[in-house]
Amino acid sequence: MRWSALGDAGTVVATLAGVEPEATSRALRNFPVLIRECPQWRRDLAENMVADLAAVMEPGIAALLAVNARGADPRPAAHALWREFTAARAAVLALLPPSGDMGHPRLA
Repeated sequence: MRWSALGDAGTVVATLAGVEPEATSRALRNFPVLIRECPQWRRDLAENMVADLAAVMEPGIAALLAVNARGADPRPAAHALWREFTAARAAVLALLPPSGDMGHPRLA
């Protein structure tokens, strides 16, 4: 659920930044299922990284919404948070094996 919430948070940040959110890839969509089948150390690392990203996004979005509510332009700060979000998300996705689907045709 946290992974899905992060995706929603990313969409909010992208909207405030004035950029199009990226299309959802198979790895993004199926990450929770795919990571469960990885070795324990990858699952633990992914869980910690997702928690860290959530800890950054929550106050970041709150700040962006406060700036927006005051009538100021949130785009510069939202762009910075968007870049941080996409970089962190890519690092989490890099924990998956290179194939991304681990041989499961049902996830295609």
